[in-house]
Amino acid sequence: MKSSSDASVEEEQGFMSHLVELRDRLLKAVLAVGILFLCLFWFADDIYTLLAAPLMVHLPNSSMIAIDVAAPFFIPFKLTLMLCVFLAIPWILYQVWAFVAPGLYMHEKRLVYPMLVSSTLLFYLGVAFAYFVVFPLVFGFFTSVAPEGVEVSTDISRYLDFVITLFFAFGIAFEVPVATVLVVAVGITTPEQLRKIRPYVFVAAFIIGMFLTPPDIISQTLLAVPMWLLYEVGIVAATLYSDRIRDAGIAREKRLDGEEDDVAQTPTAAAPRDATADRTRARPPGGYSNSMTDAPDDPGTEGP
Repeated sequence: MKSSSDASVEEEQGFMSHLVELRDRLLKAVLAVGILFLCLFWFADDIYTLLAAPLMVHLPNSSMIAIDVAAPFFIPFKLTLMLCVFLAIPWILYQVWAFVAPGLYMHEKRLVYPMLVSSTLLFYLGVAFAYFVVFPLVFGFFTSVAPEGVEVSTDISRYLDFVITLFFAFGIAFEVPVATVLVVAVGITTPEQLRKIRPYVFVAAFIIGMFLTPPDIISQTLLAVPMWLLYEVGIVAATLYSDRIRDAGIAREKRLDGEEDDVAQTPTAAAPRDATADRTRARPPGGYSNSMTDAPDDPGTEGP
């Protein structure tokens, strides 16, 4: 039997190894952003021109202004750095996954990995929707309602803050299907209950759009309608996901029942197996077995 001092040393070594791995993962993520920045920094002005294109086509003189003295340099610099982080999101999430995955069971990996990939793709889709669909309509509306004699001339710093806010608003709003699947997967609710609250979600989408977008009905509607449609998509995905969770729970119960029959002749081993089976059979509010909230599988057969 190991002494308490040996156990404490091993625990400290395990903790330090996790810290070292976390440091390595963070360094790899920062290095990826740095490499992208070194490659794109030389095109900072062109990147800002591309970002400003949806507004520039609606300005009378097709030009913007810079109020601060250093803005012509720092604003494209800031935009390029944000773009590098944005492009490196898949690599950053991969580093997070590589750090966390060894501590997960196989059934947890099968549930988390699809949501991680889909959330990244949906965020990119939301940003693209804002740039190609929302910006032309919103900027066309803003410039067309200017009073006679007023020349629209936007500061490059305030324009960057405005579009970044919209990018995040639409990127987060497009995560509705992932959030819907997640609340079903952890047993908080069921697809049937989500269908019953459709009218409230429709109203809530417009309220959220009112807070996340500028004070105009166009951008608010363009955010609320996709959120509502994505909520419907999330219900369908949650239904398919809940069936997968229920099937996994049933298969695990059958496997545990078979193991219980094998060890039924050994009284000393039967007690802990019964306790594990009781925890596994705990039902979430949705009425089916949940592989994310139930007791994990046997580490010997499905460990990290």
